[in-house]
Amino acid sequence: MTLSLRILVFCAALALSSIAPAMALQSSGGDISKSEAAERARIAADGRVLKVEQTSQNYRVKVLKKSGRVVSVEVDKRSGKVKQSKGKD
Repeated sequence: MTLSLRILVFCAALALSSIAPAMALQSSGGDISKSEAAERARIAADGRVLKVEQTSQNYRVKVLKKSGRVVSVEVDKRSGKVKQSKGKD
């Protein structure tokens, strides 16, 4: 093997070894944390988090909007997606 081919193989192996742990964390199947759910709801509703409740599949986050209204935002525990918003703006 030539030196340049050895370097290329080494760099490829190094890159793959650093990517694998990150991919394993993403696909671990674990739920997102309460604080992560609160942050996602805060951003989605553009307000201040008042309370976070946990159900079997979701987090229900109450958010105070700048308009003074309180909305309830549901965040999926597994995916972290904001599922719905309840309340008027």
